Amino acid sequence: MKPAKIGIDAGGSLLKMAFEEHGQIHYKSYSIDELNSSMNWLKMTAADSPIALTGGKAEYLKKEFFQNARIVPEFESCGLGVSYLKQDGLSYENFLVIIIGTGTSICLNCGGKVSRVSGSGIGGGTLMGLGRLLTGEKDFSTIVSLAGSGRAENADLMVKDIYAPFDSPIDGSLTASNFGKIKDDHVSKEDKAASLTNMIAETIVLLSTQAAFQHQVEDIIYIGSTLQHNNPLKDLLEKYTAMLGKKPVFIQNGAYCGAIGALLSL
Repeated sequence: MKPAKIGIDAGGSLLKMAFEEHGQIHYKSYSIDELNSSMNWLKMTAADSPIALTGGKAEYLKKEFFQNARIVPEFESCGLGVSYLKQDGLSYENFLVIIIGTGTSICLNCGGKVSRVSGSGIGGGTLMGLGRLLTGEKDFSTIVSLAGSGRAENADLMVKDIYAPFDSPIDGSLTASNFGKIKDDHVSKEDKAASLTNMIAETIVLLSTQAAFQHQVEDIIYIGSTLQHNNPLKDLLEKYTAMLGKKPVFIQNGAYCGAIGALLSL
């Protein structure tokens, strides 16, 4: 049976798809390396289905494969997707959406209007690129697994390290310098991956909480493909966000918010 309608979020690393079938929304993702094969297949199997596109490669997909598709602005589609997947107990009138994909975008939802207020080049692309340089691994799940087995403090210089043997005036478990202990090749791959994940989490949380205080919002909603099957990053985001006094929120299927929003626009 052909999908009733399809939303595609075409990012820098992944193609995320949400499609309606039998009254339910289903999800599928492809590596950007599979773009031509996956989209040619979709063009043949769902030729008559309405399609909406979002993300950085939306214009390319429209030109090459789906000339009749609708293009939805990326942050608008993510806002629609978050609202669809939202959980109870959140103050959804005003909130931040942190989209952790290849890079990171920080978006403000104010009364239903979504705008990008900040961001960083640190995200999933950083995890993969630096992860490969530091560990020699190039598979996402392998790098995540290494991070889950490592200890960041074996590679990072901690506040307590600087003040030792005396007590530090602030929390000694805070990072003084990411990778600050690496002076030779005796730090394990696991510890390097853990340190990298910690650096990414700290950077994203600092930028996100600064935006939250600036715009006077409490809920910070983390979504994006980099969080898929990535408990080490998720746990650190949760820990640091709460430490800085804001409410971290994670939504099931959050990686597909853009594709869902595109779908809902049809």
